Amino acid sequence: MTASTTPHGAAPGPAAAPTASDDRLARITWSLIAEPSDSVALLARSVLGPQQALALAREGSEGDLLRGLGGDLPSQAADPAPGTQQVRARRALTRWRARLSSVDVAAVLAEAHRRGIRVITPQDGEWPAALEDLQETGPHCLWVQGPGRLDGLVGARSAALVGSRASTPYGEDTAGSLAAAFAAGGGTVVSGGAYGIDAAAHRGALAADGGATLAVLAGGLDRLYPRGNTELLERIRDRHLLVSEAPPGTAPTRWRFLARNRLIAALAQAVVVVEASWRSGALSTARLADQLSRPVGAVPGPITSAASAGCHRLIRDRGAVLITEPGDLLDLLPGGPAAGEGSFAVQDELDLLSPADRRVLDAVPPRSSLAAPRIADEIGFTALEVEGALARLELLGLVERTGERFRRARPSR
Repeated sequence: MTASTTPHGAAPGPAAAPTASDDRLARITWSLIAEPSDSVALLARSVLGPQQALALAREGSEGDLLRGLGGDLPSQAADPAPGTQQVRARRALTRWRARLSSVDVAAVLAEAHRRGIRVITPQDGEWPAALEDLQETGPHCLWVQGPGRLDGLVGARSAALVGSRASTPYGEDTAGSLAAAFAAGGGTVVSGGAYGIDAAAHRGALAADGGATLAVLAGGLDRLYPRGNTELLERIRDRHLLVSEAPPGTAPTRWRFLARNRLIAALAQAVVVVEASWRSGALSTARLADQLSRPVGAVPGPITSAASAGCHRLIRDRGAVLITEPGDLLDLLPGGPAAGEGSFAVQDELDLLSPADRRVLDAVPPRSSLAAPRIADEIGFTALEVEGALARLELLGLVERTGERFRRARPSR
């Protein structure tokens, strides 16, 4: 790949209008030479444009980088020590050039194509508008694999269900149930493909008809991780979509997992933490979602469960919405739920009764029977009022009439 260069020691000047092809190749190259958490690389690409920033990375000086970024570099977790701005700029150029010397963009793209992995950039129609909320921390490009279109999967209704890898049966059952109900209503469940809550959410979505699920991975799509979830991730890949900002050949690491969480938060319209301990990494996804103005919900657990301590912390200290059923999740989304959509708790018929009818029902014995006048005497109503209430209760199937006497209806088996 060729790119224009900036003379050593000179500030980068205005570049010629880039072509989509050049911009695309520059973004792909950046994904190969810079970590997702490299905030200096992300800012340079955002401020200078992918091509001009790449030209500076190839042949510019630390002074060029500082001047191009206005003399102030963002904090950089990858730096071993803060140092001066000049020293930090020099370290950034050193790490980029170390990879530039060995990267072969054409070979990587050929291998990705062979594996059915494609690249999308902001110039592609498939690029989701939701990622624009990340601003200068948005990914250089995305590597995706599967039949789904990313913009279609996250463009309408999407919710991230995340949580601890060390999950409990309660957490896994809740995640699966929430995901299944949401997917059955046409939603897309976004998660990270990890053990525990992530896997339960993906499985729940796959079990539902009409929905979809999206796994955002921390490593290259050619090496599915964790290996114990290979079959699950292959099912997601075959039916929907796997996504990563890491190019093929990249191993998942702790810092890549943390960087990946911002993509999960951005691609979802709401984030729900199903089960998380006090220091769970899922809490970082909730924090990032909050920064992106995405609604955050949390599922409560037993007060004695350390596995739910992080969820309780979100509810108590961060104002997360209490989630106990699918309807609560739907309430987080723009527009709220459609009429009659998902609920674990089916409304009890008794909730529909007026106080007067409920009082009459309470007076009807469960094992014996009474006539309407006797019920009227018991509760202080007129016989006419009791007869009207009993007629309504009979229509609802709550009482049974035998001649002139009434008893509670037997529960159906």
